[in-house]
Amino acid sequence: MTIKLDKQIVEFAVYGGAVLGGGGGGKIEDGLQIGRLALEVGQPILKTAEEMAEEDLLVTVSLVGAPAAKEQYVKPVHYVKAIELLASKLDQPLQGIITNENGAGTTVNGWFQSAMTGLPVVDLPCNGRAHPTGTMGSLNLSEIPTYISNQAAVGGKGDKYVEMLISGSLDTTAKTVRQLSVEAGGLVAVARNPITVGYAKQNGAKGAISQAIQIGKALLSTKGEAAIEAVVSELGGSVVTEGTVTAFTLETIGGFDVGKVTINDCYDMTFWNEYMTIEKDGDRFGTFPDLIMTLDAKTARPIVTAEIEKGQQVAVITVPKEKLRLSSTMSNQKLIKPIEKIINKEIISYLYK
Repeated sequence: MTIKLDKQIVEFAVYGGAVLGGGGGGKIEDGLQIGRLALEVGQPILKTAEEMAEEDLLVTVSLVGAPAAKEQYVKPVHYVKAIELLASKLDQPLQGIITNENGAGTTVNGWFQSAMTGLPVVDLPCNGRAHPTGTMGSLNLSEIPTYISNQAAVGGKGDKYVEMLISGSLDTTAKTVRQLSVEAGGLVAVARNPITVGYAKQNGAKGAISQAIQIGKALLSTKGEAAIEAVVSELGGSVVTEGTVTAFTLETIGGFDVGKVTINDCYDMTFWNEYMTIEKDGDRFGTFPDLIMTLDAKTARPIVTAEIEKGQQVAVITVPKEKLRLSSTMSNQKLIKPIEKIINKEIISYLYK
């Protein structure tokens, strides 16, 4: 069913997306801003995969970079410019837009482009939760040896402004775009990897935008601790702990935010843009791609890793990966394995026992 997106749906999608961001996926304020702007310039629409033809060509749109980077600068015009650059490379017209993941900013990726171009947003994102690397949001195209990735990236201002159209292997293009985000001040708007609806159905997260909207509705329909419980109930997860952020470290390394959070001096969490692990005294309570997320203990407002501070009162929730709508990439050990080197924690042994 085609849905005309409106102000209420924007709020639900952004707040629900923030939960599914698992600590990444952008900031609430940015998501609300771009979602509302989309409504001001046109009428973005959301279509289901079933309303599209199997051979219709979809383009993935995303933001690539480090959410905490101080000099990041991406404006709506950059989103549209990226699509225009990529479209100039293609022989077949684009028929729809999909986002790379759920998150406060990323669930509404493509809504502005939809309003400006008339192309529908399709409820078939590359992943139903946020993830750190570009290949994790590339629908397992990395498993096709002959696949040539086409990507366009735009961002920055002044002498940091960049725009690029690149073709090559998926790994090379993803790494190049990531490095470009550093040169642009920390963030770029990207349009990439055109694929058919049929392929996206096999590898993507069908209905994950609708899931974000439902979670946001549950969150915003109640207040405080009741809202936290509503979110946990909607997702089939649990509250691991509530307490004070007693330690927090964050470094921006290679275009990623990497760090640790400690709650009540005993629950230790790691993140690589998104939360990767939570444990206490060696006992593991959640491991990416399980969803791990921090919410304000009093207001239930989702708090991304880039906004964590010592002294905050937070609730930490976890949701088993089986309860999420995930891409086929989330069961690809080759894509998950690099996490271990970044956070210095075992991942694979917890996922594939």
